Amino acid sequence: MGGPVSIDEDVYVVIVGGGFGGIAAAQHLKHHGVPFMLIDILDAFHHNVAALRASVQVLRKQTFIPYKETFGLNFLQGRVIQIDTEMQTVVLDNGKQVRYSHIILCTGTSGQFPGKHNSVDTYQSAIQKYEDFVKVIQEANTVVVVGGGTTGVEMAAEIRTEFTNKNVILIHPREEVADPDLLPSVKEQAKQVLLEKGVELLLGQKVTNLDELELNVCRKGMVVKTNKNEQVTADLVICCTGNKINSEAYRSSLTACMAENGALKVNKHLQVEGFDSVYAVGDCADLDEPKLAYHAGLHAAVAATNIINSLTGKSLTSYRTGNVTMLIAMGKDAGVGQFNGYILPRFLVTKGKSQSLLLWKSWREMGQKAPN
Repeated sequence: MGGPVSIDEDVYVVIVGGGFGGIAAAQHLKHHGVPFMLIDILDAFHHNVAALRASVQVLRKQTFIPYKETFGLNFLQGRVIQIDTEMQTVVLDNGKQVRYSHIILCTGTSGQFPGKHNSVDTYQSAIQKYEDFVKVIQEANTVVVVGGGTTGVEMAAEIRTEFTNKNVILIHPREEVADPDLLPSVKEQAKQVLLEKGVELLLGQKVTNLDELELNVCRKGMVVKTNKNEQVTADLVICCTGNKINSEAYRSSLTACMAENGALKVNKHLQVEGFDSVYAVGDCADLDEPKLAYHAGLHAAVAATNIINSLTGKSLTSYRTGNVTMLIAMGKDAGVGQFNGYILPRFLVTKGKSQSLLLWKSWREMGQKAPN
């Protein structure tokens, strides 16, 4: 991996976003002695792979890992609202400005709680939100999960795994569940696991009154309507749709480089088109592959390596998309997935991901010990 490199004193890398890509890039730069500042709206890394399990189980304290203990003064909490590419500064919502020589954008996606946590907050407060949400789920008898992509599939499975007495109904506009990029056989496996767990599936139907429903609160007698004239009475509605690329930080200055979905167009070195010193990794990079933590880590290694290579006169490395690798945890006792385009046995996914949700990996990479 190599050790510290000799670099110019003007070099200062700003990493916007402390998700999987952000912490991987920060650790890479830290190892090589490259000055950097990691900026995130939360004061702890959120291992959101386990966010849905943390909605039904006592996992909350394990899913947030404080940045300061790993990165010290190289971490700054705040929301970046603008990037001035001419002055090479980032502007935070409190008016603070941070200079950069290079910038790695890892802004990720924003979406609905509990799958996402997108507000400026302390991790103690975030943990409390998950603890409160567990009580909401415990109180409900009938839960409707809107959206049967990977998040919705995992949410429905987690609830039925932990609370086998609850009615869980998954409503999804497509006939197939989980990520569209998965092999048809894997999507069929995911459907079968849901049915085995007792989840009721309303497929090929779209919720028509979502805007009228209160989300994430227990309200007896809420009526969920679909475009097929179905009506479901629920105590709790959880929305697992509507994730969007989080482009707030760069929208005003890099509009010309944005794809239609808000992601940034990048070259093979993951540099934003037209900018040698601006990199995009993870969800905000416009690449033809699923938005996964696994891919964000790969992107981060390429971006950080290319910054170091550019400083030391070496050739830049390239990123190439490959066959889809994706693991879906469907409760602690089940999982489906594929590796490099090949279907995996369910027991391997269960053992490899579903049981631990790879929490141990994030704590190890952050160099901290997980709480009991």
